[in-house]
Amino acid sequence: MGIKKLLFVTQFEELWFDALQSLMDLRKAGLNHVVFIHVVDRDKVAMRRGKGYLKGEEIKLKEMANVRFIDWAEALFEQGMEVGAYILVGNLVPKIVSAAQEEDVDLIVTGHHKRSKIEEIYAGSEIIELLRRSSKPVLVHKYMLPSGKVNDRPFEKPLLATDWSRASKKAVEYLISLKNIIQKIEVIHVAGEKSLRGFSAMEVQKIRKENKQRLDETCEIFRAEGIDAEEHLYVGNVTEQINRAAHERGASMIVAGTTGKGPLKERWLGSVPKSLAEESEFPTLLVPTGGEQTGS
Repeated sequence: MGIKKLLFVTQFEELWFDALQSLMDLRKAGLNHVVFIHVVDRDKVAMRRGKGYLKGEEIKLKEMANVRFIDWAEALFEQGMEVGAYILVGNLVPKIVSAAQEEDVDLIVTGHHKRSKIEEIYAGSEIIELLRRSSKPVLVHKYMLPSGKVNDRPFEKPLLATDWSRASKKAVEYLISLKNIIQKIEVIHVAGEKSLRGFSAMEVQKIRKENKQRLDETCEIFRAEGIDAEEHLYVGNVTEQINRAAHERGASMIVAGTTGKGPLKERWLGSVPKSLAEESEFPTLLVPTGGEQTGS
């Protein structure tokens, strides 16, 4: 498996070249090819201008992106890397999915392209849309936070949030392929408070023991591959407890499997992957179970 080629998505708002440089540890996991992609969204450009879309504005934005990409490519060439680039016009997610499929990348790296509340209601989350339409793992890289904190070396000490699903098992396999750059993995399972209601104290202890055993079994899988791992069981709101554990354990990123549920269910009910990707301050690696890609 490993990561030989990644697609680096930038709108020049959150992710710059220094964010890409923070991922260069991936070279120890086989990375030798980076593909840049920048998508000019006509509707958003027109909205920012407060008037109709102008062709001249599109040309200017594409030229600016090209200048930046040439500069970035030269720096990567000096490091012995292969480089490709896409500068496109259209809707962001379909263009990302099409490029990821065409290039057959092993990882998509993107920032959190925040939508307005109105856009969220009618169009949903871009992150969820990307996960639903692509079978590629997605790293939502929060490189520099408003507080000034920098998330560099995100793969050094990941926290894996598992619910024992097929998606979680896929995340375990993906992390094993990165063992050359991981120092330690914190493995966490969160038992929701609702799932424990109505049980006696003895039954709760039984559930606790069963979960601890499954956590230990997951850690043993990593240890067998030479990766240090430690298990933790939390109880409460899943997203809140995952974030708490990441802070308490000094994690460098959060990793979770995702099934890529249907858009309406995600839009109205929300999801743990969506919450982590959009609300957590930690870089969030979301590993899908797989499936067909749709670039349309």
